[in-house]
Amino acid sequence: MKITTKGRYGLRAMVDLAVFQENGPVSTHSMGERQGISDGYLEQLIGKLKRAGLVESVRGAAGGYRLARPAADISVGDILRALEGSLLSVECGGLEGGPPCEKEGSCVAKGVWRRIGESIEAAVDGISLEELREQSREQLRQGSREPG
Repeated sequence: MKITTKGRYGLRAMVDLAVFQENGPVSTHSMGERQGISDGYLEQLIGKLKRAGLVESVRGAAGGYRLARPAADISVGDILRALEGSLLSVECGGLEGGPPCEKEGSCVAKGVWRRIGESIEAAVDGISLEELREQSREQLRQGSREPG
């Protein structure tokens, strides 16, 4: 499985949002400046995160975005699935969402793919945005300039 720029930049944006939303809604422009991501690309990512129920918009002069639920209730897996889609390492008919396969009944490799998929899911679902926010805050306290 390979995480694209959508997943990498989207995760960085979510950490940024979790850190800086305490001061009010966060604009894509301020996130983009801190993270080195264009406003247009961030808007695309935020749109996907919003449709997944992870981010909500705040209208008005001081508007922007904030998390739709507590950071402790959002996993890295939630973010990656919203941006990347399936986290399966292969498309296999023996797995949920895989294309039909003529070897499904006799293929032992699907067990390997299933175990890899379950491991990936457990890993990304086991890391909360709250954990990443705290790590980022610690980096900021130690002198790093940007969360992420």
